[in-house]
Amino acid sequence: MPASGAVTRSTLRQQVADALRDEVLAGRLQPGQEFTVKHIAEQYGVSATPVREALVDLTAQGLLDSDQHRGFRVHRFSVDDYRGMVEARALIVDGIFQRLCERVGDLHARGAPLVSVRRRAEEAARAARAGDLDILIGYDLRFWRELSGFVANRYIADFLHRLRVQAWVFAVPHLRAAREPRAWLWNGHEALVDAVTLGEPDAVTAALDAYHAHCLRWADHLDGPR
Repeated sequence: MPASGAVTRSTLRQQVADALRDEVLAGRLQPGQEFTVKHIAEQYGVSATPVREALVDLTAQGLLDSDQHRGFRVHRFSVDDYRGMVEARALIVDGIFQRLCERVGDLHARGAPLVSVRRRAEEAARAARAGDLDILIGYDLRFWRELSGFVANRYIADFLHRLRVQAWVFAVPHLRAAREPRAWLWNGHEALVDAVTLGEPDAVTAALDAYHAHCLRWADHLDGPR
């Protein structure tokens, strides 16, 4: 497992957790791959305590599994798990974005015209069209978190972010193995921002429905013919 350099800042627990999450999201740590606290501590040049705390945090987020005798391993999500993630976030996101449409005028009045979200949308869509997973994942996660953050409270935003991270963890190995991953990368970020910016609930609903349907079609594709 390649290390990206020693972690030296004071927030070691969060630094290690973020570094390992990035490794999982990038697909460099594969589902089912095992490692120990000692192994990670040596890789990052830190003591065992913050590493153990970081691994416990990632386990609580559903990204790792803990085994008392063998250490930790990357959680292996199933296609049905992925479908459940898509359906769960759809139930919450639809309501959030309808509410966001209602607040667009207020956001503009307070000097928050979704400019930074649009930049995220443009970069995410560009990366999706190019099939560049390394760029797409970071922008996609920031796009959704920032956009939903205008309306959702912190608990809802954190829950949705965790679902999206888990969905990417499941998706990355499959997409990297695909012949043409671009065909399965949703790139409707800009259309969604346009609809929200204009405060058009019907257009927001159409964009979100297309997004959810795209994700579920991909899950069906992974299952193969039925």
